[in-house]
Amino acid sequence: MSEPLDARFWALVEEHFEYLIRTMPVFATFMGIHSEDHRLGDGSREAVEDRIAHERRYLADVTALAADGLSEQVRFERELALHTGRLQLFALEEERTWERRSSAMEEIGDAVFAILARDFAPLSERLEAIAARLEAVPVALQQHRSRLGPHPVRLWNEIDLGSAAELPTLFDEVVAAGRSVWPEHGPAQRRLESVAERAKSAVDAYAGWLRGRLADATDDWPLGRERYERLVELRALDGVTSDEILAIGEEQLELNRRGRREAAREVDPSVSEAEVIARIRADHPPTFDAALDAYRDAMFRARRHIVERGLATLPPGERLTVQATPEYLRKAAVPFAAYFEPPRFDPQAEGIYVVTPSVDGPVSLEEHYRASISNTSVHEAYPGHHLQLSAANTHPSLVRALVDAPEFVEGWGMYSEQMMREQGFDAGPEFMVALYTDAIWRSCRIVLDVRMHRGELSIDEATDFLAAQTGFARAQAQAEVFRYTYTPTYQLSYLLGKVLLLRLRDEERRRLGDAFSLRRFHDQLLYSGGIPISYHRRLLRGEGGGPTLPPGDA
Repeated sequence: MSEPLDARFWALVEEHFEYLIRTMPVFATFMGIHSEDHRLGDGSREAVEDRIAHERRYLADVTALAADGLSEQVRFERELALHTGRLQLFALEEERTWERRSSAMEEIGDAVFAILARDFAPLSERLEAIAARLEAVPVALQQHRSRLGPHPVRLWNEIDLGSAAELPTLFDEVVAAGRSVWPEHGPAQRRLESVAERAKSAVDAYAGWLRGRLADATDDWPLGRERYERLVELRALDGVTSDEILAIGEEQLELNRRGRREAAREVDPSVSEAEVIARIRADHPPTFDAALDAYRDAMFRARRHIVERGLATLPPGERLTVQATPEYLRKAAVPFAAYFEPPRFDPQAEGIYVVTPSVDGPVSLEEHYRASISNTSVHEAYPGHHLQLSAANTHPSLVRALVDAPEFVEGWGMYSEQMMREQGFDAGPEFMVALYTDAIWRSCRIVLDVRMHRGELSIDEATDFLAAQTGFARAQAQAEVFRYTYTPTYQLSYLLGKVLLLRLRDEERRRLGDAFSLRRFHDQLLYSGGIPISYHRRLLRGEGGGPTLPPGDA
């Protein structure tokens, strides 16, 4: 039953969402709202300050709504909105990465990639929208100059300079795509080529300016213990502190190292663990194109396994493609693989699973060995990110669409790896070696996330630790560590989230006894949205109207 203030709450949420769509057109594109595809957002300092003022007003307005004037369901949504708003303000006002790191190349690359990679409209229409965005690049880059503060972080801006060197290859892909639909010397193609060249020139000029700013750069990037602890608290991570998270990471590192040793002995007890790992890594497709085919095969085998075993309900119409990672993303953002979720409002939304050939020179096919391909595909595709985010998109709440809870999203991906082995998918010991190898990596992420951002480890020390524990080549370990420096509390989310989800599953089994259903447990999480695990627990206990089930399920 609706309460008097429910309508006011939803009006505030809609106004807030409309503001984000209007001021962040690339966000709108990723959400599947294409009215803004021809624009780039305002990259200036004034625009960020306007966003901060808006977020403060929104948080104040939602806080002012008396909880006792809201229905039970809307009280829960209000708490989620407050949780999200506090995190946003912490990022904008406390972390302030936006004024210490130039993200201009990433933002422009995303603006183009979001339109080029998805076939939500005929290619000619999408290319016209891209041309309009490329035309806006010179102005956008001028705006970004005002955003960078007096003490930029050297490493972060060197990363953006690396992206500036790669971004023109994306513009070339756009021009080549134009030749496939337009006459070579026709007006549309000429315009596309012209704006692409002007965008390249603007990128080059911006890169020169950014190099000059490095004279003022600092190496002081850690968040610091006090602010880091505050961020952990805001994340609503079941009340754990950074010391407790660090202890979980160290414990998981030992458990997963032991698990890999035992799995390696199952593969071949007559040779060393290192020899077994080398043998497993040597079993890879002959080319990168063949590796992409192997990723496709693994993810669709996993999909069939879910259906045949009744492990979860697939959303109707979900679609997924696999492709190579665009060059502008390879070194800075996606050293291995990543997933771009289906746009929420596209009628035929499609997820994109990208795989990186190599972060250092020629393709290293050992990075794409068959056991790892299986594990990564479970994590990124089925029943990992693609299934989870496709199901989350069916929930009607705009509040939940804006929640950022990586310990659930990334934790679900890692939980899926273990759950699928428990349920008999690619459960041989060589696959378990790969699972434990990836879990060792994610254990290191917990340790490094905490210790780096509390100021206890330097970049070189973190790189040495990661390379020693995982066996990564130094270039791979370094690319990983660079990303950790500007994503505090994100990297710990993977394995910590898995641990919290396994605890929640055990709690539900004890609470429900014989009435516990693994499929129902999965569906209740998947279709309730990508919200913090602590909020999922409350729904499972009946708060907020209880968890959501797939459409048509009772």
